[in-house]
Amino acid sequence: MFLPLPLIKCELILFCPFVIINLPLCGVCSSRPLSSASKHSQSQNHCFSSSLILFSYFHLIKTNPLPPLTLFCYRDSFRASLIHNSFQMEKASSPEASPKPHHKKSFVTTLMEAATLRSPSFKEDTYFISHLKSSEKKSLQELKDKLTASLGPDGQCTMWGIPLLSGDEKADVILLKFLRARDFKVSDSFHMLEKCLAWRKEFKADSVAEEELGLEELEGVVAYMHGYDREGHPVCYNAYGVFRDKDMCERMFGDEEKLSKFLRWRVQVMERGINLLHFKPGGINSIIQVTDLKDMPKRDLRVVSNQILSLFQDNYPEMVARKIFINVPWYFSVLYSMFSPFLTQRTKSKFVISRQGYAAETLYKFIRPEDVPVQYGGLSRTNDSQKGPPKPASEFTVKGGEKVNIQIEGIEGGATITWDLVVGGWDLEYSAEFVPNAEGSYTIAVEKVRKLSPWEEAIHNSFTSREAGKMILSVDNTASRRKKVAAYRYIVRKSCLD
Repeated sequence: MFLPLPLIKCELILFCPFVIINLPLCGVCSSRPLSSASKHSQSQNHCFSSSLILFSYFHLIKTNPLPPLTLFCYRDSFRASLIHNSFQMEKASSPEASPKPHHKKSFVTTLMEAATLRSPSFKEDTYFISHLKSSEKKSLQELKDKLTASLGPDGQCTMWGIPLLSGDEKADVILLKFLRARDFKVSDSFHMLEKCLAWRKEFKADSVAEEELGLEELEGVVAYMHGYDREGHPVCYNAYGVFRDKDMCERMFGDEEKLSKFLRWRVQVMERGINLLHFKPGGINSIIQVTDLKDMPKRDLRVVSNQILSLFQDNYPEMVARKIFINVPWYFSVLYSMFSPFLTQRTKSKFVISRQGYAAETLYKFIRPEDVPVQYGGLSRTNDSQKGPPKPASEFTVKGGEKVNIQIEGIEGGATITWDLVVGGWDLEYSAEFVPNAEGSYTIAVEKVRKLSPWEEAIHNSFTSREAGKMILSVDNTASRRKKVAAYRYIVRKSCLD
């Protein structure tokens, strides 16, 4: 039969590796497990992303080649142009070649594609009081009244440095997050708020962001804040593949003391992200979570997963605007497609899934290339002295069967040009050459033609010219049918002797 194998695999994932279903280590999660009997389970499923993207895995080359396209970009006194040259695939030797036979999709492939099909994303809360329904305004006032009665006339409480009873609009934003997490049920929201305040006092969460915890080896690797998305939300990246190493697991979670220290470090990362928020109506009031599922262990993190989930779902409500999963293995897509009908529309609309090899295509939709880490097909380096040219990147696409030449003109003799270049999922040829303006001068092969693997990071290089001319950066995708996203940036520094 055709169903048993996929279904058995999914059941094992569903009931064994808890971390895969709830992904608590990936950041803020304000949702209960689906198996929870809590009456609030559906109202808390707000930890995912506000839009989904449908990808095409292959771009078929048309029989007739596309005309060359040149795009000019002027920067200072220099000119950069993109020249797209389309070629027919070698196999398409005849214009009348018959199309390839249609292959029936497998059950797994169908479920994976279904996992990427989502309804339009919901609109993020603005937290303007004027935008609330009358019932929601009433709930907000009732929550304030209950909090006042609980603390007494002279009582005060703060959260993230904001007095909750000050009547300030920032306080309203925080209170509305707790109300939204409990579907504006005042009693439930107040209970959640009380528990959160007690936990923050006991955990000393207000000071954790400044502590030295001695876990430098995790910084910039496991969980870290890095840049902003196109709308200004701080972005938190999470990658737990390093914990496939048993020694690393032992160092981090070997005993209760080590586990407690790791949990404190993970909360520290979150608190640093929260400190970047505005807590202002119409402002940036939530973060973006990007979670890399490549090589993520399924069982070794179960204990810490449950504890992270508990901390984040109870104490950081409505703090995630979008949840992006990259390098998603096939079984995750299959699993999600099976239980997604049971999720609320709000949850599904926040959820973005990107299969392995398509991280750059996904992230570029939400984050500019210069803010995407190089390991995910961007131009940003975190712990590297090579920070790249201090300019925004230019984005372009490389179609299947196409070669693109980036021409940077107006380079004077003695000037130094520095550039960054990246193509998502490379698997193509790259080269760089300098062409002098003077007749009779020889073209200089700055970087010889070489094949770049799909895992190559962004190119970063410099060249000092002895004479005036232009730099040509070439990416040759003629051997592939896949359309790829790409970005580049450069800066030309004139000689100090001029």
